[in-house]
Amino acid sequence: PFMLYKAKRVRKEVLFLSPEQLKKLEETSFKIKRIQQIKDMFVFCCYTGLGFKEMVNLKKQNITTEFDGELWLNIYRNKTTRSYKVPLLPKAKEIKDMYDDEASEYVFSRMSNTKFNAYLKEIADVVGVEFNLTHHIARKTFASTVLLFNNVPMEVVSRLLGHSKMQTTQESYGKVVEKRISLEIRRLKGSG
Repeated sequence: PFMLYKAKRVRKEVLFLSPEQLKKLEETSFKIKRIQQIKDMFVFCCYTGLGFKEMVNLKKQNITTEFDGELWLNIYRNKTTRSYKVPLLPKAKEIKDMYDDEASEYVFSRMSNTKFNAYLKEIADVVGVEFNLTHHIARKTFASTVLLFNNVPMEVVSRLLGHSKMQTTQESYGKVVEKRISLEIRRLKGSG
C-alpha cells in the first residue's frame, strides 16, 4: 500500500542570529577561558559557514593564499563528500590569528559537538538569545546575516556553503530572502 507514497519533508524555520545579536555576541567577553574559546569558535563559524566537523578538523594547512592574494579555507565537507573553498573574512582571520600560536596542527581545540552545544547554552543565556543556540546556527547565520543580508547572490551562498545543489540553498533560505525584501521595501517607504 505504501509503494507510491512519498513522504513530504517538513521544513523547519531557519533560525539564525540577527545582525544585532551577532554584534552583541562578538562584543561579549567571558572570564572563563573555555567559554571564551567556544564563543570565538562559534563566531568564526558565523563568518565561514563551517559545519561542526569541518571546524574541529580544520588544520592550519587547510588555510592557503589563493589567486587573489587572500587567505581561503580549503574544506572537505563530509556530508556531501565534496571539497569547496571559503574566503577568510576579516573577523574570522582575527579569531584564527588569536589561536595561531598553539603547537597543534589544528586551528582550534578538538571536542565533541555535545560539549560544544552545552557551552553554547550558557553563552546564549548571557547574551540573551531566546532560542536554542547550537553550532548549526552559526552556519545559518553565515548564510543569512553575513551573506544574504549583504546582498550576496544565492548561487554564491550555495557555493560558500558547499551545497551540492542550488535547490538545497533556495529551499532553506528562500524565506530569509523574503524577509530581506520586506525590510528593503519598508526602508524605501520610509524614505519616500
